[in-house]
Amino acid sequence: YLVCNMDKQLNKAPTMNDEPAAKPPTGSKPLSVSSEQLLGEHGVAFIIHQGECYQLRQTKAGKLILTK
Repeated sequence: YLVCNMDKQLNKAPTMNDEPAAKPPTGSKPLSVSSEQLLGEHGVAFIIHQGECYQLRQTKAGKLILTK
């Protein structure tokens, strides 16, 4: 699995590395995750899709924004 890291202190762009991530769920049910779990205390999550890193964050208005 690829994990996208963000250096918040230096405000650098995310980088990808090969650190292990959580194992995907098994079974036939789709994965359900609350936004609080997904975004964590920082209010942001990085998602790797087809080798590209995307940032999912919550706005001040409570909306979710996905950016590349």
